[in-house]
Amino acid sequence: MYLFIEIILQTLLSFFAIMFITRILGRQQVAQLTLYEYINGITVGSIAANLATDVSQRTWQHLIGLMIYGGLTFLVASLVMKNRIASKVIQGEPVMVIQEGKILEKNLHRYHYTIDDLNLLLRRKDIFDIEDVKYAILESTGEISVMKKTEKLPVTPEDFKIPTNINKELTIEVIVTGTIIYENLRSRSLTAQWLINKLRDENITSIKDVFYAVLNQENELFIDLYYDYFKIRKGISESDDIPDYKD
Repeated sequence: MYLFIEIILQTLLSFFAIMFITRILGRQQVAQLTLYEYINGITVGSIAANLATDVSQRTWQHLIGLMIYGGLTFLVASLVMKNRIASKVIQGEPVMVIQEGKILEKNLHRYHYTIDDLNLLLRRKDIFDIEDVKYAILESTGEISVMKKTEKLPVTPEDFKIPTNINKELTIEVIVTGTIIYENLRSRSLTAQWLINKLRDENITSIKDVFYAVLNQENELFIDLYYDYFKIRKGISESDDIPDYKD
């Protein structure tokens, strides 16, 4: 009887401990998890299962192990958010696998993907002909992002026999978490000083204030700051709609 009660108590402790750790670490869906985060989830779940059912060791031993692992995961996640190099090493980065309708075999092999894997991912995007694809990017989560050729987009000029003069291109990142991506600027024959001047035009005095910035094909800049100010916060919970909200 004592053993039965102990298992119930340990299970309750395990349940609330894993719920607390998951709440702290974030709300990403399984499909959005990187390989690193997926492995962490399995390991934390295994420790929690041992905490719930293993009565051969003291409860606090499992609990301390669970908390330490959760704490280390939180620290690594914080490092990934603040340091681009750490993010690339730990989580990986997106890689181009199709460019202008041509498959980049070396990039596929680098991540151990076969042509069958690529075709499967494309079919999930309702694409059955690689020639319809202008760019395809393999994300760090294992998903694929696709830009179709202009004439292959829904309700296309091709349907109406209208010639297309639009040369749609990908946007490029120029600032990520306060760090300038110099190689992307150079690809557009632009300089860091040009970028700084553009930021000054928007009354932004420090690169460190910028969370994310991208350039479109006309070299127009989209900027998102670390801190955004809204007169009214829009959301889906009762605690939203707060004046002068700082995000």
